[in-house]
Amino acid sequence: MKRNPLVPYYLIMVLGLVLVFFLGIKGIGDAKEIAKEKEGGDQEQAEEFDPEQYAQGTCISCHGENLEGSGSIPSLHGTGLSKDEIADILTNGKGNMPAGLVPADNIDQMAEWLADLK
Repeated sequence: MKRNPLVPYYLIMVLGLVLVFFLGIKGIGDAKEIAKEKEGGDQEQAEEFDPEQYAQGTCISCHGENLEGSGSIPSLHGTGLSKDEIADILTNGKGNMPAGLVPADNIDQMAEWLADLK
């Protein structure tokens, strides 16, 4: 018996077309969910922002594991700065502290948390 050597390629092509078709239909079905995430995603992020968790992920690289600072890097405990002063530093940077590390929507929450940190 001789078999046509092109049959496996035709089967792979058909399988590929079927996958593209069904994945396209699934994408169309998920488009509404994706649009809702884009519209309300920013609000959910702002509500879920945890300053302490953010500090543990971002600030410890310079300020140390316990945010106590080292050398020319100041401690974040008991800074004596007001919430507005801290927000200004987070927004504009100061000294070794670069601007823009904290997302603009969350600066007030982070400044309040740092002001209360003892």
